[in-house]
Amino acid sequence: MSNYLVYVAGGALLYALGTYGLLARRHLIHKVISANFMGSGVFLLLIGLGNRAEGGPDPVPQAMVLTGIVVTVALTALGLAIAKRYYTATGLTNLDDEPSGGEGR
Repeated sequence: MSNYLVYVAGGALLYALGTYGLLARRHLIHKVISANFMGSGVFLLLIGLGNRAEGGPDPVPQAMVLTGIVVTVALTALGLAIAKRYYTATGLTNLDDEPSGGEGR
């Protein structure tokens, strides 16, 4: 098995774990972490595909990964801010639970 296939297989595994966590978990923080798993899987996939060229690594996938890291940090901050706002408004951290105030916010 070549090196890039290890990266691609690891990326696919991380993406699958993130997808499962995003769909199966109800806690908001778990959903944010699962989205980060999915992003990391895509980064590994891009790095693996960028390193399969004969003349050395391709700089375009590496630049895409660096840009993706910045986007992922912004996505994480936005997700955590939304989770905090939801907790402040409802007192809940799960999406499926009913608010205890009875107002149905």
